[in-house]
Amino acid sequence: MTYPDTEPGRDGAEVVPLRPGHIPPPDDGEPPAAVPAIPVTPRPGFPGAAPAAADEPPVLEGQVIAVDQPGRDRGDWLADLEAKARSRRPVIHPALRSRRELAATARWVGEHYAHVTAFHAVRLPVYGGMLAFRSPAGLARLVSGTVRWTFDLEGAPVRAATILKADPDSYLKLSRQRDARVRLRVWVSGFGLIIASVAGGAIWLGSGPLQAAAIAAVVSVLGRIGAPADRPIISPAVVPARVTKLTSDIVIRALSSLGIAAISGAIAKGGRDAIEFKAPITRDGPGWRADLDLPEGVTVAEVMDRREKLAAALRRQLGCVWPEADHGQHPGRLILWVGDHDLSKTRQPAWPLAKHGTADLFRAIPLGTDQRGRVVTVTLMFASLIIGSIPRMGKTFLLRLLALAAALDVRAELHLYDFKGTGDLAPLACVAHRYRAGDDEEDLAYAIASFRELREEMRRRTKVIRGLPSDICPGKKVTPELAANRALRLHPIFVGVDECQVPFEHPKYGGEFEEICTDLAKRGPALGIFQVLATQRPDAKSIPTGVSANVVLRMCLKVMGQTENDMVLGTSAYKNGTRATMFAFEDKGIFWFSGEGAAPRIVRGFSIDAQAAEPIAARARALRERAGTITGHAAGQEPEHATGPAFDLLADIAAVVAEPKLWSETVVTRLAELRPGIYGPWADQDGEARAAQLTTALRPLGVRTGQVWGTTEDGKGANRRGVTRDDILKALTERDRKRGDDPAA
Repeated sequence: MTYPDTEPGRDGAEVVPLRPGHIPPPDDGEPPAAVPAIPVTPRPGFPGAAPAAADEPPVLEGQVIAVDQPGRDRGDWLADLEAKARSRRPVIHPALRSRRELAATARWVGEHYAHVTAFHAVRLPVYGGMLAFRSPAGLARLVSGTVRWTFDLEGAPVRAATILKADPDSYLKLSRQRDARVRLRVWVSGFGLIIASVAGGAIWLGSGPLQAAAIAAVVSVLGRIGAPADRPIISPAVVPARVTKLTSDIVIRALSSLGIAAISGAIAKGGRDAIEFKAPITRDGPGWRADLDLPEGVTVAEVMDRREKLAAALRRQLGCVWPEADHGQHPGRLILWVGDHDLSKTRQPAWPLAKHGTADLFRAIPLGTDQRGRVVTVTLMFASLIIGSIPRMGKTFLLRLLALAAALDVRAELHLYDFKGTGDLAPLACVAHRYRAGDDEEDLAYAIASFRELREEMRRRTKVIRGLPSDICPGKKVTPELAANRALRLHPIFVGVDECQVPFEHPKYGGEFEEICTDLAKRGPALGIFQVLATQRPDAKSIPTGVSANVVLRMCLKVMGQTENDMVLGTSAYKNGTRATMFAFEDKGIFWFSGEGAAPRIVRGFSIDAQAAEPIAARARALRERAGTITGHAAGQEPEHATGPAFDLLADIAAVVAEPKLWSETVVTRLAELRPGIYGPWADQDGEARAAQLTTALRPLGVRTGQVWGTTEDGKGANRRGVTRDDILKALTERDRKRGDDPAA
């Protein structure tokens, strides 16, 4: 090779090309000493130290290798197409693909325009009065404007200015133009005046309704012409929200203000190009959606941790700003959805099953709505579920909603345990096979005995399913057909436990509770037994690892830290950007939902309070009465375990009441004498409380109490709440008849 500053033969030098392992002979002519060859380094990426191919020159040690090859990156066409397919936009709008959502959208649009129509209809007299009041001014404006237009008076100042300038040529030109305009406009105005006169005469000679309509039209037109520009006659029925359109500049400015050094540095260095938007910012439901790649090294989780700052930078309420990770892409792909209104304050549609309909636990059940207002569903069969949050965020509301859905499936058997003891699940006592509220020792004893029954039931079911042929029981799990076969007794069993940390941490029964619940979480779902565990203190003691590791569905409302977040949503959920710590205290009923679908979602659950739950539970009981599936607690029967011997409330009342009618407090006293271990706590209360206790116990059995005339101990007559013996006997007969018709009873 030749160097630029060296020529052959210059200063007697000879240019000799060098080859690896070759040294030119010395000038003295002596043979060169043996020199080892220069070691050859294998190319990066080639296995071992295999020698280079014959047609490929060796790479010298220290030589720079070009790892970025020239030319266009062809890539993998099919892989690129599959990556793009993940972001396909729906062909049909989501509101049109679901009959339920279409009906809800049509209902909302109808309600909106009905409101607008009613708003203006009520104000029609006011509008008419304002138009009549402004019509004289409108007439004056109409006449004045017509005269000015006909005689071209708007050009008079210009013509006057040419006179003052003594510019005859310009004046003559303007005068001729004015004469031509006026000549034509006089004919137009005169023709219009003739038409108006003829129409006025025809109306004058016409009927009364025609005259009234014409006068109203003329007054409306004149009133509209006479209305001031700053005082419109018709006020808007709906005040539009002052929501700023989301743009790329707003998003970039907001991200740069979060205090994330990598974002601020990248934007300062590269400007707008530091944030790469992967799709146009578009409307998505009641808000805007932006899909973008954060600067290299920045994760979506870092942005989610600063949601409050992000909302402040976007000048939106905290409940409007919802950053999410795109779990189908890399950790730096951000989906930023900015709603028009605060999610926690927007009007949510009613639960579709609140007024009518039944549920099928083998199919999807409406759970809530996402930020876009789309309905989110959950399939309870074949999966247990954990609900966790700090207190007062809506955990019990979610549990009660799921229990109501299970109650509307007449095949399902409900086991409900309210260890908070406030009676939040009391509306469902009328359909529950097992029900207990409280955290006393006898309540825990009742629950552990019931869970032992569930374990034995699970063992029985394994034997039944094992013995069924494969064509009847494919996959060796409960199917809808098997659940409907009462002879097999493979109906769904819903186990709902509120404040599950109470039994798990009990010094006497805690270990057994953990053992049974772990077994139920592992084997129960395939056998039709699934549990919903809710706690306000998600930690290793509240939800044992053996249980949480086998739970599929997870719902996490607001929690305070990473540990609690991952205990509910699963290991590494916090690291992957699924963080319930981002919720504010105002975000009640809003939670992360994972386990069903490709990625976790933010959902706002349907809100059903205790008062609204009562008619739903009553409807569920009526459905179960017709189907003959009222059992256990709902039928007035309790098992022979922690509470003492089994008893039948209706039969016990019939045994102690011989009178046609009797006060409730007297009935309770006699029941306590009959079974002190069962009814003794009822009799320890005062008269009104005893009566209320009996009323509550009889309501699920279809017996209502009423005013009964009786005599006090001092011989005075009085009206107090009581029972009628005929009602007790009728309810007892009806229940026994249904049991006789039930082959599984």
